[in-house]
Amino acid sequence: MRLPRPFTALLSLVDKFEERGVYVPGEDNGALSPWRDFGWLIAAWLVAIGVFILFFALAA
Repeated sequence: MRLPRPFTALLSLVDKFEERGVYVPGEDNGALSPWRDFGWLIAAWLVAIGVFILFFALAA
């Protein structure tokens, strides 16, 4: 089943974050990398901001 274009773009963005590495909870000796450790959260935040802007653009 093919996904609509926005979902495909979102999944490719998340895949780029995951390619950088995955956070392992037991490894506390490494520095935090926001793009690696919080990729899903950052992608969700960007989508939420986009929906927020789109909502007010359509309401105006």
